Amino acid sequence: MSIETISLSGRKKMVSNKEMTFWERLYLVAIVKGLYITLKHLFRKKVTIHYPEQVREMSPVYRGQHQLKRDEQGRENCTACGLCALSCPAEAITMKAAERKADEKHLYREEKYASIYEINMLRCIFCGLCEEACPKDAIYLTTSKVLVPSSYEREDFIFGKDRLVMPLDVAIKNAQLNNAN
Repeated sequence: MSIETISLSGRKKMVSNKEMTFWERLYLVAIVKGLYITLKHLFRKKVTIHYPEQVREMSPVYRGQHQLKRDEQGRENCTACGLCALSCPAEAITMKAAERKADEKHLYREEKYASIYEINMLRCIFCGLCEEACPKDAIYLTTSKVLVPSSYEREDFIFGKDRLVMPLDVAIKNAQLNNAN
């Protein structure tokens, strides 16, 4: 078996350099086929939406901005176990664990917490595997339509705890809603 006949995909085709006929050289058949396709698409229903007036509804499985949850007392749920970082296929999550001090009991639930928690939004593919891997339900992807604001600096795309942790007033409202249900 020679190297010319080997095909890994099985889709190898031999190219011939046969002489084109007169009609093929005119490209008249190809032009007519192209015009037929154009006319066929001209009378179809348009799929374009007029954005400010019409808003496309989001998919029920839409995953938006990351957020680190707090409990009903305003303490962070994250215990720095690292499962979210291990499950991330893009390796976008980095964290550093630290021990909680005695005067920080009102800030963190467990003895260990994430002193540094960063997500590189340039690498993140918004797959939601970090959300599924977290045993403490500490990270989730919101349904916010705002994903990542544009910027010219790479450092602006690395979200730290300052941008990821749920605001305290939102955490208190969530706790009140959960208690009402």
